[in-house]
Amino acid sequence: MPRPAVSDQVSGRRKFRPLQAEGTSFVGRSAELDAIAALLDSARLITVTGSAGVGKTRLALRAAALATDRFPGGIRFVGLSGVHDPDLLFGAVSAGLGLPDQAADGQRAAVLAHLRDRQLLLILDACEHHLDACAGLAEAVLRAAPGVTVLATSRQPLGAPDEHLLPTRPLPAETDAVQLFEERAAAVLDWFAVSPANRADVVRLCTRLDGIPLAIELAAARLRALPLPELADAVSADLGLVNGDRPARDRPALELRTAVGWSHALCTRAEQALWARLSVFAGSFDVAAAEAVCADAELPSEEIVHALVGLVEKSIVLREDASSGAGGPGSGAGAAVHGTGGTRYRLPGTLREFGAERLAADGSRPLFLSRLTDRYLEMARYFDEHFLDDDQADRYLALRRDRLNIQTALAYALDAAGTGAEDGGDAGPRKRWRRGAELAIRLHCYWQISGRLGEGRHWLDKVLRLYPGPCRERAWALGVRGRLATFAGDTGSAIADIRESIRLADEIGDPLAGARGYVYLNLALAFAGQHTEALRAAERARVRLTACGHRIGLVCLQPQLAHLHQLSGDAATAIKCCERGATMLGTSSKERWVSSYLNLIGGFALFQVPGREAESADAIRRALAAKHELGDQVGTAYALEALGWLAARDQRFEQAAGLLGAADSLWQRTTSRLGNIAVMQETHLRTVELARAALGGQRYAAAHRRGADQALDAVVRHAVDGADPGPADGAAGGSASPDLLTRREREIAELVSSGLSNKQIATRLFISKRTVDAHVDHIYGKLEISSRVQLALWLQNQLTT
Repeated sequence: MPRPAVSDQVSGRRKFRPLQAEGTSFVGRSAELDAIAALLDSARLITVTGSAGVGKTRLALRAAALATDRFPGGIRFVGLSGVHDPDLLFGAVSAGLGLPDQAADGQRAAVLAHLRDRQLLLILDACEHHLDACAGLAEAVLRAAPGVTVLATSRQPLGAPDEHLLPTRPLPAETDAVQLFEERAAAVLDWFAVSPANRADVVRLCTRLDGIPLAIELAAARLRALPLPELADAVSADLGLVNGDRPARDRPALELRTAVGWSHALCTRAEQALWARLSVFAGSFDVAAAEAVCADAELPSEEIVHALVGLVEKSIVLREDASSGAGGPGSGAGAAVHGTGGTRYRLPGTLREFGAERLAADGSRPLFLSRLTDRYLEMARYFDEHFLDDDQADRYLALRRDRLNIQTALAYALDAAGTGAEDGGDAGPRKRWRRGAELAIRLHCYWQISGRLGEGRHWLDKVLRLYPGPCRERAWALGVRGRLATFAGDTGSAIADIRESIRLADEIGDPLAGARGYVYLNLALAFAGQHTEALRAAERARVRLTACGHRIGLVCLQPQLAHLHQLSGDAATAIKCCERGATMLGTSSKERWVSSYLNLIGGFALFQVPGREAESADAIRRALAAKHELGDQVGTAYALEALGWLAARDQRFEQAAGLLGAADSLWQRTTSRLGNIAVMQETHLRTVELARAALGGQRYAAAHRRGADQALDAVVRHAVDGADPGPADGAAGGSASPDLLTRREREIAELVSSGLSNKQIATRLFISKRTVDAHVDHIYGKLEISSRVQLALWLQNQLTT
């Protein structure tokens, strides 16, 4: 059996959540780092404040990486710049904690319950967008969870009680700022170095930019076009004209804005237009998305790539690779844009805000938000209508990567107060709402697979408020909301919504909405334990789906029926349903979601049949590989749980305890164990009793803890292979042991973690920068990591384990 694809989560002990990757070296800030370290000894709410571009986020991340030993529960990073609705703040924190997505009214309670007994550092980044809501969130967390410390970044204080402020100043112009310019300039021109001959120009430039890191990085990128003396002259002249006699307190924000405007002026007209239009993307994007949203007669599609190359070269747009997670100033220009290996791009927050202002100034922002909506509506339609196609996993992962952009599209399209100016007149909002409603509904499988049930219900609530009367949008939205409520465990609301959806579909004459409603009702009734009624709903669904010729619904009905029968103890019928579903998909199908459930439920049914344990294990391992590939943590937990049962039945009790520990770690972060289904809970308890009796309490607890602490990738890999991962595998920072690195690699790793650039390391060790680059690549590959922060975490863990 092939190994499962590695998920997009970085390997490491699950007490750590990967921090944002650092694409470039960290410079200076020793005083600020010491101040934060001191505050962490006594304060529980620390807000790193400062103007845009001054480096608040990088400072917070570096301080967190240096403080990992203080927080046994690890570090959680939650970026808030892409959250458009303050009602979604607790949802963003929930996602950052790896919790299941729930209805908005349940997210607060779930977050606080999860944090209550933990000792961790929670980083809330970019709080200035929702100051009052972030202050309320921080207060609630601190009250409910005495072991949690909140480290926030914001342009303004939150104004919360007991808040401790750490102002972030610009870099000293003659020291750290010079070092930053040198390192970023060397990324543009490999031969560049500060020398006695050019130091005065560098200091003059950094002084005029007031030591603001973002402004310095933008200026360094211009060395491709201007020699250093001319660059310093140009910056000094432009800033001098604008700055005048401004008060010193206003200078950082003004000079950053002027530096950004200066960079904008040096862009071509196509680059300026693309910069403004890309501001509608709240998250990262690829070339295809940029072309679909930004191209028009003024900026033809064939010019998008060239303009994007220019913006990357100028460090306006940053490149993000699937392999590395982030790019820094000057990283990956020209040729990289043409690649298709997962290359994506993003506008940093300050530069995105500048672009949005330019787009709003000419009145075209609604137009490009409308085109953004069209982009994701097209993707959602295809995913919905071709759900069983071989490219299902790729299409789903594409939607998952664009989560923030989808949120932006939905927020725009479902804005009840919007004007709809792009369409003109009163027809504008209605047309926009229809597209928003269809987008939220068409994403029903995405909401389910990703586990973002609450987020889906949030947007569907908005749809239902916009469509209070009988109509197609209301019928579909009710059905999908009920489906999501079922998986969230809210079966009472689910059944009510779905029954109303069916009634409304019959009233307005939408046969497919009614047919799908009965599919949804079958599962909701099964979860509610109403098995006879669930069977009747399934038969009505089959008849209606057949009349509509809806193959997707008929195939998706099979694992639901199988689950119903195996819960009722009818293993033989459950197995037949799974076999029927597999036949309907076809032997050559590469579909992942439905087939994984057929394997999982088939495995549970085979577990009930004496003598078929080997077949059960094979089916569940196939399901586990697919569930982990898709990032389905609930499905992964079910599969690990079932393999634990099988291990105990085979008297491999230590392995059983480890698998149950790994499953419990996921249950704690997702939903109630085994959906609180009594018959499955009974099997779990019997397995625990058997394993504990065979091993003894202490040995069982150690094996269980080992499984809970291991990297999920390692657990899944060994479970799919049918092996016991052993006590040392999956240590923090990947499954790497301390002696995996050579002596030289260990030396370089420690220097990288200390904040030195590759060029500085080369100078210190008297080797070439190219050699250091190669060593760093090998280190990252061996440890299965992608950033300096993750390397620091790995090294810290080696010191504490």
